[in-house]
Amino acid sequence: MSPVMLAAHPLGLRIASALSLLILWQWAAWSYESTLLPPPAAVLDLAWREALDGELLHHLGATLRRVVLAFALAMLIGGTLGVLMGRLRTLDLILDSWLILLLNIPALVVIILAFVWFGLNETTAVMAIALNKIPNVVVILREGARTLDKDYGEMAQSFRLGWRKTLVYVVLPQLLPYFAVAARSGLALIWKIVLVVELLGRNDGVGFMLHTYFQLFDVTGILAYSLSFILIMLVIEYALLQPLERLANRWRR
Repeated sequence: MSPVMLAAHPLGLRIASALSLLILWQWAAWSYESTLLPPPAAVLDLAWREALDGELLHHLGATLRRVVLAFALAMLIGGTLGVLMGRLRTLDLILDSWLILLLNIPALVVIILAFVWFGLNETTAVMAIALNKIPNVVVILREGARTLDKDYGEMAQSFRLGWRKTLVYVVLPQLLPYFAVAARSGLALIWKIVLVVELLGRNDGVGFMLHTYFQLFDVTGILAYSLSFILIMLVIEYALLQPLERLANRWRR
C-alpha cells in the first residue's frame, strides 16, 4: 500500500462509518414509515430551509457563544484551582470536600438553583454551565500537577531560570496533555449542559428550539437542530482539539 493510501485510510474508515449510519437510518425510515422517524433527506431539507431563513444560524450561534464562554471560564478557573491544589497540600485539603460536593451535585440542580437565585439572564446561564464543568477540570489538572517531574524542577532551580521561565518551559509542557484531556472531555460535556440551560431558561439557542419542536411533536425539527450542532462539534473536535492534543503530547516522544 502506498504512503498516500495509508494516509487516507483513517479518513476512509470514518467516511465509510458515516455512510453506513446514513444507510441504516434510511433503511429504518423506509421500514418504519412514520413521522416519528423521518428519512435523512427530510431532516436535511428542513435544516437547509431553516439555514436559508437565518433561523438555524441564529440559534446555532447563540448556543455556540454560550459553549465558548462557559468553556473558557471552566478551563481558566478549573485549571488554576487544579494546579494549585495539586501543588499545595494545605489548599487541597481545604477545597477537597467542596470539590467532591460539586462533583456529585446533578447539573440540573445547579442550573435550577442558579436561575431561581440569580434570575433568567445570560450571565447566570453561562455561569451555571461553567460551574458544572469546573470540578472535572480541577480533578484532571490536580492529577497532572501531582505528577510533575521533580527532576525538571530541580534542573530549573540549578540553572536559575526564575519562576516565569520555569512555568513556561518546565511546568506548562508537562501539564499540556492534561489540559488537552480536560478540554476534549469538557467540550463534550458543556454543550450538552448548554442545551438543558436553554431549554429551561433561555429564549434562543438549540435547546430552546428542541423544546419548541418537542411541544409540536416534530421529530424532523428535533433531529435537524440536534444534528446541525453535533456537526459543528465534530468539526471542532477533528479540526482543533485532536490536533492540539497531538501537539501537546509531542514533547513526550
